[in-house]
Amino acid sequence: MATREDDRRWMMAAIALAGRSRGRTAPNPNVGCIIVHDGQVIGRGVTQAGGRPHAEAQALAMAGNVEGATAYVTLEPCAHISKRGPACADLLAAAALARVVVALTDPDPRTNGRGIARLEAAGIAVTTSVATEEARRSMAGFFSRRASNRPHVTLKLATSLDGCIAMADGRSRWITGEAARAHCHLERSRHEAILVGRGTFDADAPRLDVRLPGLADRSPRRLLLTHGAAPNGWTAIPRPEAIAELEGVDHLFVEGGAATAAAFLRADLVDRLLVYTAPILIGGGRPAITDIGLGDLASAHGRWCMTDTRMLGSDRLTIYERC
Repeated sequence: MATREDDRRWMMAAIALAGRSRGRTAPNPNVGCIIVHDGQVIGRGVTQAGGRPHAEAQALAMAGNVEGATAYVTLEPCAHISKRGPACADLLAAAALARVVVALTDPDPRTNGRGIARLEAAGIAVTTSVATEEARRSMAGFFSRRASNRPHVTLKLATSLDGCIAMADGRSRWITGEAARAHCHLERSRHEAILVGRGTFDADAPRLDVRLPGLADRSPRRLLLTHGAAPNGWTAIPRPEAIAELEGVDHLFVEGGAATAAAFLRADLVDRLLVYTAPILIGGGRPAITDIGLGDLASAHGRWCMTDTRMLGSDRLTIYERC
């Protein structure tokens, strides 16, 4: 019999697997599924680009005979039949699994609780609420769309120790080293869209693509925050709030510059901060963020919680999320 610690360990593996398709499945969630029998993984799946096939269908196809096995799924199996494929709850129920472990219930009213009920009606034991917060974070865009009707927004800042993003004359190549820049490209690949402001576009002519081996096809859609027209290959966004109108975008990566970062912070649209800090001092350089309308220091506290920090070469990455 699997222990609670065993369930958490396997669910964390399913969550890690789900991360492979983040930024590729909108408007569907990027779900991960692992099927385990006698302590061995016999099947695995992740929601594919465009939302189909679902993770559970892939895992079942790989596993074959799953009688007596346990499936670990990062989101409640869907209960509705679609033209694009069968309901995953039905597939799992017909497969004679012993257990299904679910991290989160699905907020979609077509499934919410119904997928679990269908499994239990088929005599399958269901365990819920395992690694819940980790699973919610892995599908942040899906939940943001349903809770706030907008993409989940990550703001990236690459700064010197004294909080500068460029020299006084605007030169910024390079603040951080190769390892930090490679990590940033990996983050780009996990978002459907990436955004910069007009000032950054005019000064740097950024490509905003993914330049990592094997991930070139994961380059996100390019957005420009501007009241004017966007050049060919770009989409103009007149104001931060307009991101709610973007179709097929559940994860948005904001790369700069300072005025654009401030605009999204003033609008209270930033959910996650990626702060790359290089061990250099510039002095008199351009600040990372302009005025965000802060009235007093007291209101600045308690808004951001650190969720991760690590070294990338000589640079430090610190990740913060809304508290």
